[in-house]
Amino acid sequence: MRLKDPASVFGRRLREARERSGLPQDRLGVAIGLDEGTASARISRYETGIHAPPFETAVRLAEVLKVPPAFLYCPEDELARVILWWHRLSRTDRKRAKTMIDAAIPAPQK
Repeated sequence: MRLKDPASVFGRRLREARERSGLPQDRLGVAIGLDEGTASARISRYETGIHAPPFETAVRLAEVLKVPPAFLYCPEDELARVILWWHRLSRTDRKRAKTMIDAAIPAPQK
């Protein structure tokens, strides 16, 4: 059986994060508080873009999948990777990265 391609950015990112975590749809749904009987179908509908979850549900999904909510909504693949990398950096490494980025990008002209 071939899976349907996600019709939304959110669905594609959700599926990617879920598959990376190794969680099946039903277990992810139950982990965010969905009923066992409907959990798999609901997550499937989110992944295929049939339904969009409320933002609070998206935040719970992100927490369980250990990704920032911004990752789930990011339309650009490269930027989505940067969001994941940033999320995984320690506070010290974030400071270092910010310093390097600030130095590499000129300040906007007023």
